[in-house]
Amino acid sequence: ISSKLYKNGFEDIHSHAFNGTKLNQLILKDNKNLRWMHNDALRGATGPDVLDISSTALESLPSYGLEAIQVLNATSSYSLKRLPPLDKFSSLLEAVLTYPSHCCAFRNLRTEKQNLLLSIFDNFSKECESTMRKPTNEMLDYSNNTLLWSAERNTHLFATYDDSSPYSYSTIFDDSEMAGFDFEYDFCQPKVLTCTPEPDAFNPCEDILGYSFLRVLIWFINILAIAGNFTVLLVLLTSHYKLTVPRFLMCNLSFADFCMGLYLLLIASVDAQTSGQYYNHAIDWQTGSGCSTAGFFTVFASELSVYTLTVITVERWHTITYAMQLDRKLRLRHAVPIMLGGWLFSVGIAMLPLFGVSSYMKVSICLPMDIETGLSQAYILLILVLNVVAFVVICVCYIKIYIAVQNPELVAANKDTKVAKRMAILIFTDFTCMAPISFFAISAAFKVPLITVTNSKILLVLFYPVNSCANPFLYAIFTKAFQRDFFLLMSKLGCCKSRAELYRMNYFSAYNSNCKNGNAATAPSKASQAFLLLSALEK
Repeated sequence: ISSKLYKNGFEDIHSHAFNGTKLNQLILKDNKNLRWMHNDALRGATGPDVLDISSTALESLPSYGLEAIQVLNATSSYSLKRLPPLDKFSSLLEAVLTYPSHCCAFRNLRTEKQNLLLSIFDNFSKECESTMRKPTNEMLDYSNNTLLWSAERNTHLFATYDDSSPYSYSTIFDDSEMAGFDFEYDFCQPKVLTCTPEPDAFNPCEDILGYSFLRVLIWFINILAIAGNFTVLLVLLTSHYKLTVPRFLMCNLSFADFCMGLYLLLIASVDAQTSGQYYNHAIDWQTGSGCSTAGFFTVFASELSVYTLTVITVERWHTITYAMQLDRKLRLRHAVPIMLGGWLFSVGIAMLPLFGVSSYMKVSICLPMDIETGLSQAYILLILVLNVVAFVVICVCYIKIYIAVQNPELVAANKDTKVAKRMAILIFTDFTCMAPISFFAISAAFKVPLITVTNSKILLVLFYPVNSCANPFLYAIFTKAFQRDFFLLMSKLGCCKSRAELYRMNYFSAYNSNCKNGNAATAPSKASQAFLLLSALEK
């Protein structure tokens, strides 16, 4: 029978609801209040061949009774975010679903009959191989000097109706294997499972990270970023030395890069939890608060990091350019409003996708890749252009710094080389992080993508977080000031006391020496200028 129960208004279907019936079709569509179907709702019934749950509020399908279903219609069933185990759909031939990710589940699913056909083909291939290996005298008819398999016998090669023929299927397969089998229809024209809607380019059938090697690398990178930046924040915030402008800026940079590490940790954790079954978690993840949080973290961290890097570079250039003009020195009261502006900008730019300007839900890695509207396209281009401008400013400032310290009257040659190498490393890490991502992102923003979402995940793991991993080392951990603060902190915990005492003595010695030189000097000397130039780069 065909049971058409659409628009009935019921809210649930209980156990054994169709007991004793032979169902051809079970139509439940347009029951907008139908939220629950008992696991044994189809127990005791035969079928159905067709199940239609379109426009219902069902959150799950029963795990029993799905084996006979050949056609499943679940369009506009937005609450159905997870599917039962795939082996339950052993006869499914057509699925019309709501979410493209669910079709990924059926892509590699074979029907029961397709598995039977593969078994028959495998057995038949083995039988053919064993026949070909027979001795030549068994394969030839010497009396006629012709092949044993004549054209007449070839006509019976696939004949299943003549059990006496030595070349019929009955001599190769059991009767149970041949039951209901039609060679010409089932084998030559096998039915293929079709599923719509098909996954698009933004959401291919793969896990969040796609590649196995990325799944390993992302853990190493996010732990490095989190540990490095947390260490810098801990040391700088617990230091008993005065909070200077460079220290304040470094705290902001470390916090931004720490947030980037949290984003990578969140992506890596969800990928590990959903590996192999992401199609069942895609909707909950991409439309839920988790993906929105991850997207906010990455955009906020990225923009605040770029902004702070630019301010740090400009501050270094300003310190060197106006080294002897103390009245033009950048002080903390100037740096605080500058960074407050950066925080407001970064928070604002990261919140726009939460209010409909682009979207974090477009892809599994939660980046704002939605460029369907003109406003969304302008949003993406604005971010990319600002990042490129920031990179240009950083490069120009470091070039000017290099020209300043290159003067042989100010700095010795070995110091000059050291400064040049360090600036080259800083610019290279910025370029490595920004260049590939900006290039491919700008092309995608103009709707001419040069890279797939799958390959873009390589950029996400290998290039996107380069600055977050390198910044704490290049701007803090490798500097003498940070190392001094670190060992002083460790001495408070009972470790490295001798090393801390050595740093303490060197600091007071340098301080006393500078005080004496300052009292003796009547005008700024070349040596004092050189000292200020190098100390600015060591901050």
